[in-house]
Amino acid sequence: MTTLNLNFLDSKNWIFLLMNKFIVTFFLFFFSTTLVFANVNIQARTAILVDYHSDEVLFELEPDAQIYPASMTKIMTAIVTIDLIEKNKISLEDKFIISENAWRLSQAGYSSMFIMINDHVSVENLLNGIIIASGNDACVALAEGIAGSEENFAQMMNEKAGEIGMSSTNFTNASGINDPDNIATVIDIALMSKYLIKNYPDFYELFKEKTFTWDRTGGEPIKQGNRNPLLYKNVGVDGVKTGYLAVEKYSLASSMKKNERRVIAVASGFETKNLRSSESLKLLSWGFRNTNTLEISKVNQSMFEIDTWLGKKNKIKATSKEDYYITIDKKDIRHLTVSLNYSGPVNAPIQKGDRVAELVIKKKDEVIKTLPLFAVEDLKKVNFFKSLITSINYLIWGDV
Repeated sequence: MTTLNLNFLDSKNWIFLLMNKFIVTFFLFFFSTTLVFANVNIQARTAILVDYHSDEVLFELEPDAQIYPASMTKIMTAIVTIDLIEKNKISLEDKFIISENAWRLSQAGYSSMFIMINDHVSVENLLNGIIIASGNDACVALAEGIAGSEENFAQMMNEKAGEIGMSSTNFTNASGINDPDNIATVIDIALMSKYLIKNYPDFYELFKEKTFTWDRTGGEPIKQGNRNPLLYKNVGVDGVKTGYLAVEKYSLASSMKKNERRVIAVASGFETKNLRSSESLKLLSWGFRNTNTLEISKVNQSMFEIDTWLGKKNKIKATSKEDYYITIDKKDIRHLTVSLNYSGPVNAPIQKGDRVAELVIKKKDEVIKTLPLFAVEDLKKVNFFKSLITSINYLIWGDV
């Protein structure tokens, strides 16, 4: 029997299967009391909430408004550094000499790792100082060590931003401080956050670390806490970065994971630290309460059986060439259908990679997505004698 592998990332659900000869339709029902969908009121100047898997925008408030990303800029500083580590162009053990330019940002009034001039500090320590302690001094030291100057490093940051698709962003330094030309939008920060989480999952673990102790030269070790307030609430938040500038007020890029589902929120223009924390948590929690994300197909994991004709097997497996998830309001999930459609049985021979069927995802009568399915194996045709016998049996007895 043809099966559809749906991994429900959020909530309990029943799948009821209705099977016809070559069309299988699956009706999805939400098994519990659905919450009434209502808009959420966020006390910020600009905000966005995005589902990590489906890329569906769940909420937005002036999402194209220009912001000064402040220390959220450090997400890109980390990405550029991690990318070089992954490509073996630098290593965690490499050490950079701390310049006076970097050391000056370890003075009072700045978020600092408290590195000392002429110290030799490892990439690993600088990366921890940036991600956990939000050290502006560590940003400059890392930028100078990698690119020779912070200006050169900013060019690398902008190249990466273009690769990610951050079309409204311009980076001018590695820390995000004191430059009116260092700009972005909450949309771009969300894109950047997803890129980090998706491409560097091992390094992303650093963003949920609550403390970093720097065993500094010439003094007692300095232990600092992560500035992300949501990490301490044990609600599933595991990143990503706070920000503050006097002209921008408070900002936060945050990500919450429950079971296999993840959402990303970015908001800026909070008037106070407390609002940054409470309103961001409100937005993340609202997304989980009011929406579900369903896994419709995962490449080379979700397999669909297709009936065949005159092949050496009666069925062949097929899969999509893209992962596909759908996020939907909980109140609308009863209207969602996923149909496996094909004209069949499909005649052999079939070659691996041949398009053999499609999934059609609908909400009520609206087609949301048509997802092609492709054979994952070759299927040879039976010999002439076997083909003849099969055809005669079909003429006499019907479907065989």
